[in-house]
Amino acid sequence: MDIARLLADLRDGLPVDVAGFVRGLADGSVSDAQAGAFAMGVCCRGVDAVALTQAMRDSGAVLDWDLPGPVLDKHSTGGVGDPVSLLLAPALAACGAYVPMISGRGLGHTGGTLDKLEAIPGFAVEMDEARLRRQIEQARCAIVAASAEIAPADRRLYAIRDLTGTVENTALITASILSKKLAAGLDGLVLDVKCGSGAFMKTRVEAEVLARSLVDTANGAGCRTTALITDMDQPLAMAMGNALEVAEVMETLTATSINPGLWTVTCALGGEALALGGLAEDAETGEGMIADALESGRAAEYFARMVALQGGPADFVDRWPDRLPSAPIVAEVPSPRAGHVARIDGQALGMAVLRLGAGRVRAGQRVNPSVGLSEIAGIGADVELGDPLGFVHAATEDDAAAAIHAIQAAYGFEDHEPAQPDRILGRIA
Repeated sequence: MDIARLLADLRDGLPVDVAGFVRGLADGSVSDAQAGAFAMGVCCRGVDAVALTQAMRDSGAVLDWDLPGPVLDKHSTGGVGDPVSLLLAPALAACGAYVPMISGRGLGHTGGTLDKLEAIPGFAVEMDEARLRRQIEQARCAIVAASAEIAPADRRLYAIRDLTGTVENTALITASILSKKLAAGLDGLVLDVKCGSGAFMKTRVEAEVLARSLVDTANGAGCRTTALITDMDQPLAMAMGNALEVAEVMETLTATSINPGLWTVTCALGGEALALGGLAEDAETGEGMIADALESGRAAEYFARMVALQGGPADFVDRWPDRLPSAPIVAEVPSPRAGHVARIDGQALGMAVLRLGAGRVRAGQRVNPSVGLSEIAGIGADVELGDPLGFVHAATEDDAAAAIHAIQAAYGFEDHEPAQPDRILGRIA
């Protein structure tokens, strides 16, 4: 293939052999400079997102399943205080689905599902295909990192995009997300497209554009897909940070404490997935099935199996408070004024938790699983001067002091109680 000619055609808005270029990304015949030029060309001229997604998917292994039930998954575009995957995978399994969930690590100010699970002692997210197949047969669910064999062209192009200012392009985002998900051999996929201050998509219009691109591309590639647009103007859970979010998941699975927002989004996404897989007549029926799986403890049983098979403690569901790490410093975040919480800068909260050590400021940095923020005051909370907006969990007093200042600055107040934002903002099918 004449790569220079292909890039010139892309520059001039002519049709190009996307599949051939992606094969070159995977086998190394395309240089980094050419990959960067391709990404910039896509940003400036556009490309067929379905063709790019399918080519990226087919650049590596594509799983094929022979199971007595549908293979389902969920993907979130990223937010703060969002541990839905940890609840949804075992709940879907309890309802008869098989869930090989390929997840990621924290990106920017947002938390990562794999980082959260690694707060559980011994939990291993790296898994080869043979072991993944065994676990899906035994436990119906697994949450793992993408192997080197899954969509290798995407891994290479993403690294280039990060260096060339081409990350925020809808076609490239769509292909990157879906190439890995579709390589898992899914029968159905539900997408959680976040919108608001704690999301990458700040406005509903941006979220709807991305959701439409994802849904149309996935359906065009042969995977039944719907998307929910969900609110991320405040954290979904009442905790941020890896072990702290796992703790909230365990409180939900064991019916110790229920966060209505987290419950609503989990059940809504699960209902969509069960309807896509033919396990529920419609999404509303599916929501009830997910709620029953959580309330009955069946989801907790599947979570326990998953944790044990992936190297975690066999008694984790029963002994999780003793098994999760805790930070040496826990400090209250006093409200700087009286009033009702009217606004929360979710990205600022995410950055504060990141700087505590819960995420990575640079590649390869170690994550501290114990740090973060708990008992977060949500929009509408009525506070007096000095009342807690939450509690910082930190490694040092200096870290705690810096986080307290940043968290206080992330809150906005009004004298009158604001309207509560809806958690589910829209649906794209």
